[in-house]
Amino acid sequence: METSYRIGVDGGASKTDLVLMNQSGKVVAQHAAPGCNPNVVGSEQARSTILSALGEIHRSPVTHTQLYMAGIPEFWQELARSLTDFGQVTTEKDSLPVLELATRGEAGLVIHGGTGSFVAARDPLGDVHYAGGLGWRLGEPGSGFDLGRRTVTRGMMELQGWAPATRVGQIVKDHGESIGIHDTAELLRYFYQNPAPNKVIASLAPAMLHLASEGDEMATSMVLDSAQPLLDIATRVATQLFPETPLDDVPAGLTGPIMTHPAVVQLLLPRTPLPLRPIKDSPILGVQRLLQRA
Repeated sequence: METSYRIGVDGGASKTDLVLMNQSGKVVAQHAAPGCNPNVVGSEQARSTILSALGEIHRSPVTHTQLYMAGIPEFWQELARSLTDFGQVTTEKDSLPVLELATRGEAGLVIHGGTGSFVAARDPLGDVHYAGGLGWRLGEPGSGFDLGRRTVTRGMMELQGWAPATRVGQIVKDHGESIGIHDTAELLRYFYQNPAPNKVIASLAPAMLHLASEGDEMATSMVLDSAQPLLDIATRVATQLFPETPLDDVPAGLTGPIMTHPAVVQLLLPRTPLPLRPIKDSPILGVQRLLQRA
């Protein structure tokens, strides 16, 4: 009997992961490509990235291709209709793979904080719900950009001399000096005029998380200010979807490099009855499970 294949894709802002599985559910090949969120890289680049990546992993015959993508759903639906030789092509939000990791197809929710952030949940009837994920321009609490934005805002006030100096200001100063900028006004222009401001600003988040893990008071406060609103969204979602279930019985996974960072987990656990469980598995593993279940 001829071997057939299925392709699964997890497409986000920072990277695109693909997996090729045979009809027995065995992983045959994997491929990694740059981010393809059209909201971040633009429609043309997103299309080019995903088509190239699909070409790299394709083996004939493909019976199903499942795309779990960040960004404009209509964009991905249109692209899916244009694909040939990829079998039945379906598109879903990139929240489904991490929700699968958190709940394994059962009722529960996931709180994701990485390049972007969102809350995804599956209710007792099996319906999937999505909250947040409005994009970096409108604000995504608990995301790399949100934490980086707070870092830049506080740091620039310190460098201007209008706030007491802390290690946060040093993060911003060090970032400027690393690219040859020593003037405060010039550094501000850099953050505004950079062609990828979201990526540049989000790149400061790891340094803030490191400060918080060392117990720095200012960094800890700012990390909590970023992550707490996302936890509040999750609490509202859980309360509405599981009105008969105590919150401490609602499965709740944490995914993404921000929300699974030990400093963030330590700050959030005492502030919610939700049984938060950090999940380190890559979203592409969630894609594999979805392909196997399908």
